[in-house]
Amino acid sequence: MASGLQRVVVGLSGGVDSAVSAWLLKQQGHEVVGIFMKNWEDDDDSEYCSSNVDFVDAAAVADVIGIEIEHVNFAAEYKDRVFAEFLREYEAGRTPNPDILCNAEIKFKAFLDHAVRLGAEKIATGHYARVRHHAGRGRYELLKGLDPLKDQSYFLHRLNQAQLARTLFPVGELHKTEVRRLAAEIGLPNAKKKDSTGICFIGERPFRDFLNRYIRSAPGPIEDERGRPLGEHMGLSFYTLGQRQGLGIGGVKARGAPRGGGEHAPWFVARKDLARNALIVVQGHDHPWLLSHRLRAADASWCAGEPPAASRLAAKTRYRQTDSACAFKPLAQAGTHFELCFDEAQWAVTPGQSAVLYDGEVCLGGGVIEQAFAD
Repeated sequence: MASGLQRVVVGLSGGVDSAVSAWLLKQQGHEVVGIFMKNWEDDDDSEYCSSNVDFVDAAAVADVIGIEIEHVNFAAEYKDRVFAEFLREYEAGRTPNPDILCNAEIKFKAFLDHAVRLGAEKIATGHYARVRHHAGRGRYELLKGLDPLKDQSYFLHRLNQAQLARTLFPVGELHKTEVRRLAAEIGLPNAKKKDSTGICFIGERPFRDFLNRYIRSAPGPIEDERGRPLGEHMGLSFYTLGQRQGLGIGGVKARGAPRGGGEHAPWFVARKDLARNALIVVQGHDHPWLLSHRLRAADASWCAGEPPAASRLAAKTRYRQTDSACAFKPLAQAGTHFELCFDEAQWAVTPGQSAVLYDGEVCLGGGVIEQAFAD
C-alpha cells in the first residue's frame, strides 16, 4: 500500500452509515475489511430484534464495495459487560444508557481488540463524530460530527486516547443527506434503509414488556407532590424522570391545582421514593420539581485521560439536547466525580444518564449523573 494507507477494519452494521464509511475508505485506497458484530442472542429470531436481516444487508454491501466481511459473535461479552450493568441500574431505580456502555466495552474494546488481532492499524464505524490529532498537546481529541442533527459524540464520550488513536469516523465530516445521496449513487442495496432506533436488544418491542422478563415488578403508590394517592405504579424500574406516557392517571384531576399547571395539565414523573416504593408525579411540563440548576456526577471518563480544570464549559444531560452553559467543578483529585452548575435550569435531569462536557466542538468526556438539585 502507498504511504499513509492502512489496513482498516470497519464495523458493518447493515445500516447506510457504516456502508458509506467502508466505501469512502476503500475509495481512499485503504485495505478495508468488514466485520459484522452480533451482540445479542436471546430471542434474536423474533420480530423485534433480528440481526439476521442486518447481516444479510451488511454482506450485500461488502459484495458491492468489493471487501471481505467476517461475522463475529460478541454476545457473551455484551451480556457480561453491558446488559448486566443495564439491569443493575434499572433495579436500583436509575435510568442507564446502554449505548454509551456498548461503545466503551464492545465496539471500541472487544471489537478493537479483535481487529488488532486481524492486523488492523485502524478501526472505523459509521458514527457521526470526528477525531483530531492535536500535535501541540500530543493528544487526540473527540469532535462533534459536522451534521448537528446527527452528532453522536455524546455516545462516544468514554473513549480514551488509545481508542481514539486507532479510530476513524468517515461520515463524521458529512451530513446525513449527503450520506444518503452517496449510497444511492454507489448503488448500495441499503441506501434507503430506515435508521435503527432504540436499544439493540429491545428493538421496537414495548420496553415495559421486555423489562418484565428480567426485573421483578414491585407495585406501589403513585402520589402527587402533596402525598395524595393518584393510582398504582407497576414498579419504579419501569419509569423514568420526565415520563408522561403510560402513567395510567390521565383522567385524574388534582384538588387545588398544584404548582406549575392547572387541573387539566398533564402529569410527569418527578421523583422516585425508593424507601417507600412511591412514584411522585407533578402537573405541568415546567413544574419546579422537574427543573435543576445543579447536578453531581460520578464514574467520570475523560478523553484526554485527565479532567479539565474548573472552568466555564457546556454540557448535555441527554442526547439531542442543545449545549447548555455551565460551571464545571471537579470534586475528586482523580477526576472521577464532578459538579455542574447551569446558567439555566435543566429539565428532568435523570440519575443514571450521562452528563457530557464540551469545549466548543471538542467533547471532553463526562460522567454518570448521581443527583440533581434545584438550587
